[in-house]
Amino acid sequence: MNKQLKRIVVLAATAAIGLSTAACSSSPTVVNYKGGKITQDEYYTQMKNTSAGQSTLVSLIIYRTLKQQYGDKVSSKKINAEYNKYKKQYGSSFSSVLSYSGLTTDSFKQNLATNLYSIAALKDLKKVSTAQEKKWWKSYTPDVTVQHISTTSKADAETVIKKLKSGTSFATLAKKYSTDTATKSKGGKLAAFDSTDTSLSSTFKKAAWKLKEGQYTTTPVKTSSGYEVIKVLKVTKKGSYASHKKFIDKQIYQTWAADSNTMTKIIGKVLKKANVEIKDKDLKSKNLLSSYLNPSASTSASTSASSTN
Repeated sequence: MNKQLKRIVVLAATAAIGLSTAACSSSPTVVNYKGGKITQDEYYTQMKNTSAGQSTLVSLIIYRTLKQQYGDKVSSKKINAEYNKYKKQYGSSFSSVLSYSGLTTDSFKQNLATNLYSIAALKDLKKVSTAQEKKWWKSYTPDVTVQHISTTSKADAETVIKKLKSGTSFATLAKKYSTDTATKSKGGKLAAFDSTDTSLSSTFKKAAWKLKEGQYTTTPVKTSSGYEVIKVLKVTKKGSYASHKKFIDKQIYQTWAADSNTMTKIIGKVLKKANVEIKDKDLKSKNLLSSYLNPSASTSASTSASSTN
């Protein structure tokens, strides 16, 4: 942009603000300064034309409509418990974390409430079928308890396996060779994990699931952090599908709740039921809720825009 054009833009913006000030003289004042003021109407006009302001409005609409329809499903006690969990987790740095994220105590609690309300909506509007339960159960692997020795080189892992075969105990080798400082003093023992675990790599878990109790891997298991030697201590029996239905449903709902496409559709149903209508003509023209009310069209538009760039 050349200097002349910049000057025109600045003059136009100044003139617009001057007209706005004259037109909104009766609007309550937000800020006073020497020689002038900023009114609520001026502030609103500026905010509604920013992505941050529009995003705040969308969040407020979603929060209010969810609360109106599902507020009775989530107690304030549950919201406070969730809040206190995070507060305890971050300790003395909690206030700093909120500030860094641009949140206050109230806005953070509102976010937590929105999340809890949306999960209540999910459970109400999307039911788990028997076929989905059985499919999930078929792929599920129950708790396995293992010892492991983590090494940075394949040669070290091979040395560990050789010594295991010669009779040296796993615990002894873990203390000597493992780079996992959290478990080496405990013989490399990890907390039990199942197929819902997200803390361990899929390679690690698959290697463990192939072993029976008392067996260990006879070749090093390559992971992103190095090489592993794994020994299975205990394998939990899977049990029956019928006796685990509540557990299965809980896991499926957790998976759905973490899926943005699923939750977008759920919020869309809530908004449609609420018959939301944006009255401000400028905001209405921006179709702020289109990604929820018409997600397929929004996806197609974004794909089309990407292909032309």
